[in-house]
Amino acid sequence: MARTLDAIARDIRADWKKPYFGAVPYLQAMIGLQSIDDKFGFDDARGIVLYFLSNATTWRGEKAKAIKAELKGLLNGKA
Repeated sequence: MARTLDAIARDIRADWKKPYFGAVPYLQAMIGLQSIDDKFGFDDARGIVLYFLSNATTWRGEKAKAIKAELKGLLNGKA
């Protein structure tokens, strides 16, 4: 069973101490989401996750790699 987006976002915040400013609003939005099919205001979770990934290129390390792969799996329906 896939983890919820808010659980993933909490893990990101715990690991990425100083997130890139462009990723922050998408990370905050992910905290308010459960699944990849949810909506946050007028935005869908898929778009939020895509924009987060686009702005998270400076987040590196094993944890970052694993979580980015998990998010990509959710986007591709493999989770």
